Amino acid sequence: MKTLDLTNLLESNAYPGRGIILGRSADGKSAVSVYFIMGRSENSRNRVFTETEDGIRTEAFDPSKMVDPSLIIYHPVRKMGRGLIVTNGDQTDTIWNYLAQGRTFQEALRSREFEPDCPNYTPRISGLLSPDGSFQLSILKSADGDPSCCHRYFYLYDHPLCGEGRFIHTYMGDGTPLPSFEGEPERVAIPENDASSLAERVWNALNADNKVSLFVRFTDIETGSATTVIKNKNM
Repeated sequence: MKTLDLTNLLESNAYPGRGIILGRSADGKSAVSVYFIMGRSENSRNRVFTETEDGIRTEAFDPSKMVDPSLIIYHPVRKMGRGLIVTNGDQTDTIWNYLAQGRTFQEALRSREFEPDCPNYTPRISGLLSPDGSFQLSILKSADGDPSCCHRYFYLYDHPLCGEGRFIHTYMGDGTPLPSFEGEPERVAIPENDASSLAERVWNALNADNKVSLFVRFTDIETGSATTVIKNKNM
């Protein structure tokens, strides 16, 4: 699989929706985690990321304008020990609860399916970053828009290479209905060694009208110490 330029991917897609990138820094010292959200409606755009004790959550920037919080207010990122769960919905909590019971990432996601937002049936994308820098990604999606069938895909990366990651997002681009992501997570270059530089590059590459919030974390694989950058358009 060809290594792709993340900047080009983002600049050429006005609406990838919500995206997860997991990987390793160029120097190999840090595990990299990225999550971003975009929005087309006023309700989706009326959000910010705020830090919590064990991660982040989405919140309404202006609570008076919030219409339906069911699919847009959730914990995208939660710590589990020295690991990190990253998802685009409330399946973050499902995964956390399963892991706390000694069960697996895959078991948790077999209990969930795509979002019930007809006609898009937005895929649920999820990632689990382990303390050693290995990671898993998953996507749960409808059968080409048929909600009677859920396709579940899981990808395991045992030994991530330095300076690269895997990128999965909810949509292939804009449209009505929105076209779900297709294929394997995209292999992207991560030439940075710090969270600030990567955050700046991703934020600048996201569509200016549709981007809402961004989370980037670099976690030192040896010590577990982390540096986090959060960017919100509504700030």
